[in-house]
Amino acid sequence: MSTALLTWGIIFAVAVIAELATLQLVTIWFAAGALGAFIAAALGASPLVQGILFTAISVVLLAVTRPMLQKLRVKNVIPTNADAEVGKLGILTEPIDPVKDTGRVRIGGVNWRARTEDGSPLQKDTPVRITRIEGTTAFVRPDTP
Repeated sequence: MSTALLTWGIIFAVAVIAELATLQLVTIWFAAGALGAFIAAALGASPLVQGILFTAISVVLLAVTRPMLQKLRVKNVIPTNADAEVGKLGILTEPIDPVKDTGRVRIGGVNWRARTEDGSPLQKDTPVRITRIEGTTAFVRPDTP
């Protein structure tokens, strides 16, 4: 197997794996360009032609599809109910104890599982500020006036 085939095959594989890992349409154009260069190498094209083909396919696909994808992209992200809780004040209804894996916080009438950002324990009835929500767990820090 020639070096060019191996090189383009590796570039193609790395680009596809990166695309599958991110699912953000970051490297798909380069995978297509590498595939075109791989085919050109298999047909005996010179390294210069392979490089030009790789660049042309990648740039053309990027230029043509990127604007179309931008139009399809969701522009106005509406926060979920959980996102709206970040920054709010809450009161611990159950002490946070990382060893026992306990802790509950009431935020606006809703009871959430609670954990501190730094893993420290907090007592019941402690006022806390919500720093983030992950799943059904509210991460908090003590609210200091």
